[in-house]
Amino acid sequence: MRRSPPAPPAGIGELRPPGRSAAELRVVWGLGVRRRRLLWRAWQARRALTPRQDRTAAIRPGDILCFSCIRNEAERLPHFLAHTRALGVRHFLIVDNGSDDGSAAYLAQQPDVSLWSVQGGYKAARFGVDWTSWLQTRYGHGHWCLTLDADELLIYPYWQSRDLHALTGWLEGQGRRAFPAMMLDLYPKGPLSSAVHVPGQDPTERLCWFDHGNYSWKIQPRMRNFWIQGGPRSRALLDDPRRGPTLNKVPLILWRRGYVYSNSTHSALPRALNRVYDEAGGEAPSGLLLHTKFLNTAPARATEEKGRGEHFFDGRLYDGYYDAVAADPDLWHPHAQQLRGWRHLEALGLMSRGGWI
Repeated sequence: MRRSPPAPPAGIGELRPPGRSAAELRVVWGLGVRRRRLLWRAWQARRALTPRQDRTAAIRPGDILCFSCIRNEAERLPHFLAHTRALGVRHFLIVDNGSDDGSAAYLAQQPDVSLWSVQGGYKAARFGVDWTSWLQTRYGHGHWCLTLDADELLIYPYWQSRDLHALTGWLEGQGRRAFPAMMLDLYPKGPLSSAVHVPGQDPTERLCWFDHGNYSWKIQPRMRNFWIQGGPRSRALLDDPRRGPTLNKVPLILWRRGYVYSNSTHSALPRALNRVYDEAGGEAPSGLLLHTKFLNTAPARATEEKGRGEHFFDGRLYDGYYDAVAADPDLWHPHAQQLRGWRHLEALGLMSRGGWI
């Protein structure tokens, strides 16, 4: 007999202020149903996870945790871990989805990593979100939780001198429980194959160019989250920019049981977590996820991922994208900007201090 999804714990539902329309109440009710279903999926997904190295007993109150789902990221993992550790993360909870390049063996040796392996379909698990959602439910309660891919490096104003403990302490003092970051695609000057990288190297030494002015955004009325599109993938790799990648993310959340990501880390439930902007028109604090996808291995990986068909619900719509990356393009253009530090990125309007001085 099919069991009903579990009810969320008390105290985490959205409040219903007086004056809400019937249509708005239906939206709130529907999102509540969706949240319970996603939590139920995460509960079921736990069966697919096999512990390879469980060090979660070392997690202490106040630790900032990082969650990730990876596959064949051996070349990025050393710098990804080093960068994220330097931000103040104390423990990594990582799901390895069938790596065959030594990623799992490397992670199992790291003293601050707990590792699970899974052989199930990445797409069938909501692109890994079901797996990480269970780990967040099990271990994340009461912690600031950072959810990243291995090709994402979080930066924010003052990131080199003020770690995540300073940032999250300030956020809590402002009554904020989530921190947004836009994904910024980085690329080399020249063909992608020119961005030769070795494990441990900072990939931004090879990928140091980006688009700065071709972004569009709107607020999605149902989830109340930003929806940002643009960058080099929309500009140069897709026939239809409307299918461009979603660049807005909420990667850092003060986690509570009953929270769940709805669409990767692009949006979360309850939807109050998505209101990370100033509705009065001012600036709210935000960061960037430096996206290091376009290293020299990108063309070969595009061919592989096109064959696997695990990264889009309807991969056939993106065959042209995979073919464009596999052709080893040069994404650089005369108006590209070069990385020059967070103050330059803030001046371009890509991140904001939002009152954090």
